[in-house]
Amino acid sequence: MTPPATGLFPLREVTRRPVPDGYRGALVREVSPHPGDILRATWHPTPTGRRDLLGPGALLLTWTPSSSGGMDVSAHLGLNTMDVTLATWPGLRGDWSTTVHPTVYEALSLHAALRVATKALATL
Repeated sequence: MTPPATGLFPLREVTRRPVPDGYRGALVREVSPHPGDILRATWHPTPTGRRDLLGPGALLLTWTPSSSGGMDVSAHLGLNTMDVTLATWPGLRGDWSTTVHPTVYEALSLHAALRVATKALATL
């Protein structure tokens, strides 16, 4: 298999194949507010040594082939001190990026709003 590109790519281009060896998943870098529109991501390398945290507001999508022939997809959100599993979608088929798009957009928007509110409260 050809090594994946390391730059920004449309997620829909890679949804039918497992995450390539050497990568933990795809970090979402751009998400359109329009449902089903494009998600852009970069590959996130598999951590070496200690567990790496995503960082506050980072959203990582991981996927593996399911026994039903589709992909088991998970979204992980980085918080200040840990990563949490935000959602899972078992057995998605074809281009599943349109299925996860609303959750990804809402989670990233909510995190950004909470970050702004927290900073505003800290200045009072």
